[in-house]
Amino acid sequence: MSRIIGIDLGTTNSCVAALDDRGTPRVLAAEDGSRTIPSWVSWTPNGAVVVGAPAQRQAVSNPANTVFGVKRLIGRKVNAEDVTWFARLAPFRIVAATNGDAWVRIGEPSTPTSPQEVAAHVLRRLRAVAENALGEPVTRAVVTVPAYFDEMQRQATRHAGTIAGLDIVRILNEPTAAALAYGAHRVGQGRRLIAVFDLGGGTFDISIMAVENGIFEVLATGGDSALGGEDWDRRILEMLMDEIFDKHRIDLTANVVAMSRLREAAESAKRMLSTSSETTIALPFLCNDNNGAPLNFTRTLTRREVEAKSAELLERLQAPCKRALADTGLTAADIEEVLLVGGMTRWPAVQTLVESIFGKKPSKGANPDEVVALGAAAYAGILSGDADDAALLDVTPRDIGIKVGESQFVTIIPRNSMLPVRARRLFATTSQDQKFVAIELYQGEDEDVGGNRRLGRVVLGDLPPGPAGSVRVELILTIDVESILEVTARELKSGKEASVTIRPTGGLSQDEIFEIVARRRQESSMVGKLPAHDDSSVRNVSASEIPLSDGVPPKREPK
Repeated sequence: MSRIIGIDLGTTNSCVAALDDRGTPRVLAAEDGSRTIPSWVSWTPNGAVVVGAPAQRQAVSNPANTVFGVKRLIGRKVNAEDVTWFARLAPFRIVAATNGDAWVRIGEPSTPTSPQEVAAHVLRRLRAVAENALGEPVTRAVVTVPAYFDEMQRQATRHAGTIAGLDIVRILNEPTAAALAYGAHRVGQGRRLIAVFDLGGGTFDISIMAVENGIFEVLATGGDSALGGEDWDRRILEMLMDEIFDKHRIDLTANVVAMSRLREAAESAKRMLSTSSETTIALPFLCNDNNGAPLNFTRTLTRREVEAKSAELLERLQAPCKRALADTGLTAADIEEVLLVGGMTRWPAVQTLVESIFGKKPSKGANPDEVVALGAAAYAGILSGDADDAALLDVTPRDIGIKVGESQFVTIIPRNSMLPVRARRLFATTSQDQKFVAIELYQGEDEDVGGNRRLGRVVLGDLPPGPAGSVRVELILTIDVESILEVTARELKSGKEASVTIRPTGGLSQDEIFEIVARRRQESSMVGKLPAHDDSSVRNVSASEIPLSDGVPPKREPK
């Protein structure tokens, strides 16, 4: 069997790592020595696809066909608020797929392309880096995702791996991977409580963990899958755009080249301001003014200005942290150590905020850009049997439940349930000789389904004839160790399994994946294979009975 690599598929940058001959996780560098690869993909005018730094260099000359930040689109709907914001300033077009998913339109001729396929190009590049560094073929990987990613985003990430020709043997939460890489299980004796604060380019996670005897037990997790360093970039970009408009009456939004240069300058300025109190932005010949004369833009930017413009973003970091503590019944004083992960944690105001929330200075003993990939590689070693000094126990990030009545959300599996977990619900028919029933699945914490993410519609068919109430169906929801949801059902009287069709509200169908893989000349045998699930380790949630009609369950007061 080929060795298993660890991949951090990031919003801004991605990284790949593997165990060395001594069993130590090491970052695998590209041919030019780069230890991280920008998560950028560009389609050149001659039809070639370039990834990483070469794609990033296409941002000014070929902005409409250069895609970045695709992690913010994967598994998302085009009408989501943060996707709308992203689309407003993105130089490439974000369009709606037939199922409402957010896709990008790129290439010549312009073609709608799924975020999964864009992400697959990044994964394929990371795979090539690994094969070159290791000197052997690589087909298996542990890929990390934000802990707060929902079911659709996790499935979409797995599909990206399939398209890239990778067997993703495990989807691993980023904070858990980081804690493993930090070596938190090797520090001190007894049970330790730690927090992992993960603020990357496009997502934010907070996880509270207990570490004892080499076991990482996630007690609670929270976050914001639409908050990250790119939002700080956008605040700077909007500030500069507004100033240019106020002073020169020039709207840059229609000038994709000028916008690309300004965006690059905003990101560079943010990086400089993480270590300096001020920096200078100099962009000669940025555009032409209203008289046709070239506009040279020069501006001194201070950290204080950026902090004032991004105060609302800092505020959004607090609620998930406080909620995660409340879910565990712990206080900030109970947390012994706070680990920082993600490039945006270099920002001084973020570090100050973390210290104010938890009452202690956070640890900064690892490279925040590499620690997640190193943790993924360490866990890959555990899965392959090359290491056995740690075990991970994770939890569900959000409630999963069903729609009852017009819009009520009833939780079946509550958030922060230990994984793997299984929940059963009994449903009874409400009409004579009822042949099928349909249930809508949602994920979220809002009491109204309108505030939650619709996962799909479960149709239970081939029910035996009988009077109303005489036929009962047991619906079983199982979430495995990767937070991937599986739905099964059986009719209780005969013991036979009923047919179950899950009609997802988004994502790629298996046919679409086959088509993409065939187009990329990948092995079709890799499509649709998920890891086997071990029933012996599944915890059960107590069952309850809900009457069921041909449409959705009738309204019922929650317990």
